[in-house]
Amino acid sequence: MVRRYTQEHTFLHPWGRVTAACWRKYTDPENRTRLSHILDVDTLDRKLDSLNGRLLTKRAITVNAPGPWWLQKIVGESVCHCIEESTVDAGKKSMEIVTRNVTLKNFVSVEEKCWYSPHPENSDWTILRQETSISCHTFSALASMAEKIEQRCVEKFQQNSVKGREVMENLCTYLEAEANGIGVRV
Repeated sequence: MVRRYTQEHTFLHPWGRVTAACWRKYTDPENRTRLSHILDVDTLDRKLDSLNGRLLTKRAITVNAPGPWWLQKIVGESVCHCIEESTVDAGKKSMEIVTRNVTLKNFVSVEEKCWYSPHPENSDWTILRQETSISCHTFSALASMAEKIEQRCVEKFQQNSVKGREVMENLCTYLEAEANGIGVRV
C-alpha cells in the first residue's frame, strides 16, 4: 500500500527570498535543534545548465531512520541516506526538489516532491506545493504491522514538514531584515 499526501503552504515572502532560505535551512545554526532529525547534508554535484538557464544540484542527506526503535533494531539501521535532486529556473521563478531514500528501500520507500513558485494571486508571495509518497514493503502476514509503520512514518514526516516550514519562515524573516540592514544576527 502506498500512502500519499499533499499539502500547500504560502510564504508571505518573494520567491527569491524563499529559495535562498531553502538552501540555508539545514545549515542554519539558529534552527539546528528544530531539524535535529537531519544528521548531515553533502553536496554531491552542482552544475549550471547554461543552455536552459537552470541550476541542477544533487545532495546526499542523512536522517534519523523513521519508525520505532524496535524496527530500527530489526532492519539494523538507525540512519537513512537520501538523495535530493533540485532544479532551479530563476528565469521562470521555479524550484523543484525531489528527495528519495536510497537506504532502507527494502522496508520503506519515501519520495517527496516540492515545488516553489510565485503565488498566482500575489507575486510577492511564494507557494510551496509538497507531495509525499510512503510505502512499506513487507510480506502479507505482516501487512497490519506495515500499515502501522507507514502511518507512523507519515505522522513523523508531517511533523518534520511543519518544522521545516517554520525554519524557512524564520530564515525568510532574517533574510528580509538582513536585506534592509536591520538586526543582523551573530
